[in-house]
Amino acid sequence: MKRINLGYFIKEGFLSIFSHGLMSFAAICMIVACLIIMGSFSLLAVNVDENLTQLENKNEFFAYIDEDFTQVQVDQLIEQVKALDNVDGDSVKFVTREEAKAAYLEGHEGEGLYANIPDEVFRDRLSIRVVDLERFTETVEAVKELPGVANYQAKGELAEGFVAVRNAVTALAYVLVAILAAVSLFIIANTIRLATFARREEIAIMKMCGATDWFVRGPFVVEGLILGLMGALVAFLFQWAVYGAVCRAIIGSGALALFQLVEFKDMWGWVLGVFLAAGAAIGAVGSGFAIRRFLQV
Repeated sequence: MKRINLGYFIKEGFLSIFSHGLMSFAAICMIVACLIIMGSFSLLAVNVDENLTQLENKNEFFAYIDEDFTQVQVDQLIEQVKALDNVDGDSVKFVTREEAKAAYLEGHEGEGLYANIPDEVFRDRLSIRVVDLERFTETVEAVKELPGVANYQAKGELAEGFVAVRNAVTALAYVLVAILAAVSLFIIANTIRLATFARREEIAIMKMCGATDWFVRGPFVVEGLILGLMGALVAFLFQWAVYGAVCRAIIGSGALALFQLVEFKDMWGWVLGVFLAAGAAIGAVGSGFAIRRFLQV
């Protein structure tokens, strides 16, 4: 019996889609538009988050040590820095002025102007990495207050800029997802409601003959589900093409050279899965809302 019902639901769902072709097409287009907008902001958030993760792997700053400090005092200072909250203790490293000079001269081999810089220009320092990039400035300030830290070198503005962009994009993506999902549900519900209204007498007869709500609702839920899945597949293909075109344009122009783009082939699986799940949910839920009023006979 379940097999027959399932076949009946699928058959009636497809017939209803073609019998209301214009509204079905409009519903699919709306789902495609909503998913592409949601997907674009989500992919932007993924790229920002990926670049922030890479930045977090290089989230170090230097604390210059007072030149009057003895080695014993330096060792004590290192322990104090390691004990600070949000400092990666294993990463704290003492860098001598000679090592600092060697690091500075990397890439300038053979250039006499750089090679003749005296060691005294550089200072002993501590290389420090933070755990949470959002607390970068707070951690730098804590290190700066320690006795023996004469100065520091940090690029916290860049790190905090990435954090701000990521948070803004993520928040905007959540808002758009909510708004566009509601709009998609409205379009789907109205499409199914049109089909339901045309068959309201048939539904009333089925109800009076003892048909359950789920038996009556089944074809309409299948119709919404099919519309949602079709919209999701089309949106996925468009998203792939649009993302690839944008990436090629950015790479070709040299813009955002410091920004590493995530290739679509590395994330197409979860993008497709999310699109299909969102499309199916929007279609099924929209259909359920649309037919609920007509079941009260």
